[in-house]
Amino acid sequence: MSASAEIFVVSGPGAGHLHPCTELCLLLTRHGYRTTLVISSRVSSDIPPSFASNPLITVAPIAASFHPRRRVSDPHNQSANQELSAHLEKRTAGSELPRVLCAVVDLKVWTAKEVFRKFDVPVISFFTFGACAAAMGLGSWRARISDVQPGEARLIPQLPEEMAVTYSDLKRKPGPTGGDGPPKPGDQPTWVLKVEGSIGLMLNTCADLERPFLDYMGDQMKMPVWGVGPLLPEQYWKTSGSPISDREIRQHTHESSCTEDEVIQWLDCKPRRSVLYVAFGSEMGPEEEEMVELAAALEETTRDFIWHIGPPRYGADFSDRVESKVGDRSVIIKGWAPQLLILSHPSTGGFLSHCGWNSTVEAIGLGVPLLAWPIIGDEYYNAKLVVSHLQVGYRVAEDMSQVVKKDEIVTGIERLMCDEEMHERAASIKAKFGHGFPASSSAFDAFRDFINARL
Repeated sequence: MSASAEIFVVSGPGAGHLHPCTELCLLLTRHGYRTTLVISSRVSSDIPPSFASNPLITVAPIAASFHPRRRVSDPHNQSANQELSAHLEKRTAGSELPRVLCAVVDLKVWTAKEVFRKFDVPVISFFTFGACAAAMGLGSWRARISDVQPGEARLIPQLPEEMAVTYSDLKRKPGPTGGDGPPKPGDQPTWVLKVEGSIGLMLNTCADLERPFLDYMGDQMKMPVWGVGPLLPEQYWKTSGSPISDREIRQHTHESSCTEDEVIQWLDCKPRRSVLYVAFGSEMGPEEEEMVELAAALEETTRDFIWHIGPPRYGADFSDRVESKVGDRSVIIKGWAPQLLILSHPSTGGFLSHCGWNSTVEAIGLGVPLLAWPIIGDEYYNAKLVVSHLQVGYRVAEDMSQVVKKDEIVTGIERLMCDEEMHERAASIKAKFGHGFPASSSAFDAFRDFINARL
């Protein structure tokens, strides 16, 4: 099969898209397929050399950028599609090359579907986020949930009772500058139109975490749905309790104020489960007013913590003030942070997170409970999954439409770090992944049988 079958994977920009797509390529090769990864040339330097040197993988950088918020006819998307089309034309000219079975297209770059249709290549739409977020968005729209009143919990037919939509679920702050903003209650999810014409849906999750939501998606969308994740580095599933070295498994060109060695030396000196990790991803976070509240809360709490500031974007640097006040009980990281190392270290006992999907599954799989502080989009539903369904976290505040205050943050930190029952539940979920890649991701076998049947 490997000599005559190839699958294209088209990735959106940013680590939250690139990392799952590279892991998907590796997973495909382990099942005997050749793969071509189509990416923006801007992020090609973030691909590990070991990935690019894999003989079953071809990397096809695209100089032009796909713009997901613009129409297919937009000049930027047209330019990117022309580059991809040229690559496929050149490729099909060589009869000795393997047949393209299908293309797995990240929803972020959904307009690429048009190119594969011209070459009669079937498309599978790829969700880099989880099934809960997709199912809740779809269910809220189809159930026309837009008028929930205070004190009410509106059930979505066929979804778990604990996921009933409440008044507070619908109250959200506007998205940060440059973000998509919150979906309007009752609006059709943007992905519904983006998956039109697909022969199936692939999601970065597994049934052990999200079975009812995967089942719902398959039932509602009337097409095959495969949970093939969580798509994390192979070393993640082989930790055997030892910290994971990001440096060894993920290529990055970003500067950092701390080395991995400095971080691990500090963690090694701390008691088990005593450290709080605070991070909001690499793209956006709380607005400046809330950063002031967060800084004050970290100063007030007595907990040891690692605070990943990320790239400067808030107009003020709070880290120097906090660092001077809390001394040795903190490590403040500016720039890139070794997140897998921190989450996998036994001294880490909690994660104050925006609940981006990659961060969420990294923490859950390592048994680290979360204090959820969602900012945009699917993060709100990821937080609800963590708090209400899996019960391995708390919300930082009940009303996310208001500025999160210092006292709420301090209270949330203490609840998170002291809740023994929650830590036990987190450990039981971690144990499901103790023998490596989730067994429930055997959905990949169903995908293989489906796609091979099309030969």
